[in-house]
Amino acid sequence: MTPNTQFLPLCRADMRARGWQDVDFVLVTGDAYIDHPSFGAAIIGRVLEAAGFRVGIISQPDYTTPDSMKEYGRPRYGFFIGGGNVDSMVAHYSVAKIRRRRDEYTPGGVAGKRPDRCATVYTRLAKAAYPDLPVVLGGLEASLRRFAHYDYWSDTVMPSIAESSGADLISFGMAEHQTVALARRLAAGEPAAHITDVPGTCYLTDFESLPAKYVECASYQKVAGDKLAYAKACRIQMDNQDPASAVPVVQKQSERYLVQNVPAAPLTRRELDAVYALPFTRRVHPSYDALGGVPAIAEVEFSVAHNRGCFGGCNFCAITMHQGRRVTSRSADSVVAEAEMLTGLPGFKGYIHDVGGPTANFRLPSCAGQMRRGVCGGGKHCLAPSPCKELIVDHSEYLSILRRVRALPGVKKVFIRSGIRYDYLMLDKDETFFKELVQYHVSGQLKVAPEHCAPNTLRHMGKPPVEVFNRFAKRFYELTRQAGKQQYLVPYLMSSHPGSTLKDAVILAEYLYRHKMRPEQVQDFYPTPGTVSTCMFYTGLDPYTLQPVYVARDPEEKAMQRALLQYYDPKNAQRVRKALHITHREDLIPLLVPDVPRTRRAPKEIVLHLPPRPGAGKPGGRKGADACRNTGRGTGAARQSARQKGKRRGR
Repeated sequence: MTPNTQFLPLCRADMRARGWQDVDFVLVTGDAYIDHPSFGAAIIGRVLEAAGFRVGIISQPDYTTPDSMKEYGRPRYGFFIGGGNVDSMVAHYSVAKIRRRRDEYTPGGVAGKRPDRCATVYTRLAKAAYPDLPVVLGGLEASLRRFAHYDYWSDTVMPSIAESSGADLISFGMAEHQTVALARRLAAGEPAAHITDVPGTCYLTDFESLPAKYVECASYQKVAGDKLAYAKACRIQMDNQDPASAVPVVQKQSERYLVQNVPAAPLTRRELDAVYALPFTRRVHPSYDALGGVPAIAEVEFSVAHNRGCFGGCNFCAITMHQGRRVTSRSADSVVAEAEMLTGLPGFKGYIHDVGGPTANFRLPSCAGQMRRGVCGGGKHCLAPSPCKELIVDHSEYLSILRRVRALPGVKKVFIRSGIRYDYLMLDKDETFFKELVQYHVSGQLKVAPEHCAPNTLRHMGKPPVEVFNRFAKRFYELTRQAGKQQYLVPYLMSSHPGSTLKDAVILAEYLYRHKMRPEQVQDFYPTPGTVSTCMFYTGLDPYTLQPVYVARDPEEKAMQRALLQYYDPKNAQRVRKALHITHREDLIPLLVPDVPRTRRAPKEIVLHLPPRPGAGKPGGRKGADACRNTGRGTGAARQSARQKGKRRGR
């Protein structure tokens, strides 16, 4: 495997340099053009190229004029449009709806180079420029907004992006299969309105043209005014995301009906290998050099993605509606060949930053029956609240790949920086992978995602009980000591997730104190489109049980929950004290409020230290490390920002 030296055309001059007079398709993206397989636009462009089509890329076009869509003149067959690796609203706004000052996917990290809801804006511009040309809208932003959906930023329910954008077709999920199928049929002269049978696509139609077999969820008008109907619709949509078990899903929009065809089949291992063998340059387009490059390349430049999909089933994660719960993986030879190629790139200093994916230690289907009947619906999870007895637990192939990569000439270290599902790891009776993870693949800190400790909150997150994390942490530090290393766990934690009460937040703060944890990775729950947790946030209902779910909506309560996660910070003292008074836990004030003598406070390190000794730490008669046991992660744009960054990522 060797990197290419030629980018896809980014302007008319590039097209002319190839001797082309026009292009077959224009590919529009809200990100800067980085020709690397971690970026959706690059994959789609190279897949179309491999299928024999001439592709021109328009990156972050001027969104004030349709003329920006005319860079290559009139394309022969149409447009493929995507918003970028991250939903544009998540890229632009914090969970507090404050405008971000930086955009990692823009040259120089400059904010404001794409509009809000850019996938919709770009589609309208393309339609204004060439009204008769078909537009296929895909990528993460379109995937998560394909049904009527709650939009956090406007605090309203919006119709399908198919209606609001005017796109002819929506391509959802990982789109290699449907992209090539659509391109060939459009090139053959088939009108977009006639292409209604491609898996992995959605379209709008009238009642008379609905498919023979489908399941219908409540209409846009109904879900916009009836939260129970919204919750029921969410379950129908979630239960029809596996190609083996799904049926078409229909939802009436304003006048026409949205039809979601069954999802596209995941790429086979051979097909996934072929995608990663396409001639990517693996570089930022040189036109951005004078602007400071594109920051997003730094995370993935010397990393390898070996899998797709995640059966972890975290309710706040966008993976289910985009990559899906089926895990597919590349062959060992493909992964090792890419790692070997990285060693010859300029700037390589001996470190492979990651061999991972949405969840690094998943390579196999969750169970043998999954390939026949699909993943289980009805809210059943493979790992939480307890592991399914049919779950396949096997790290042997992943371990073999890591061994081969770290043995490559020129490789000093191979790290794992994407999420590890520690609950899956703890089910492996063979500790070889765990031991080698600690010995060879932790760059000082290992990021894991317990997310919370209160049982009710974890249940609504779709996460395992905190006792699993406790066992993992204990064993991690035992193995770290045995290896003669000084390494730490960095836990991701989340406040104000649906189900989390102020009492639950206090339980978490106490847990953090007892375990000497001072987390540096914390965030408020971010209600991004297309997740079960966002449905809970909007409706106050669990879509699978239709039982009420507590949702912290008051800004002050959300601020208190957030402050409790970093109770040790003096700026949070007032809110922490207030929360403890409200929950009648004044006994914790001497421990959690940092205006008491320094000797009463935990150490300063912002890491998880060794668990306390048995019997240690019993102020007030409570049981130290077990304090929340009776009172009560993974990866993550739901994390949409990587908790949507897919890298590839998700949890």
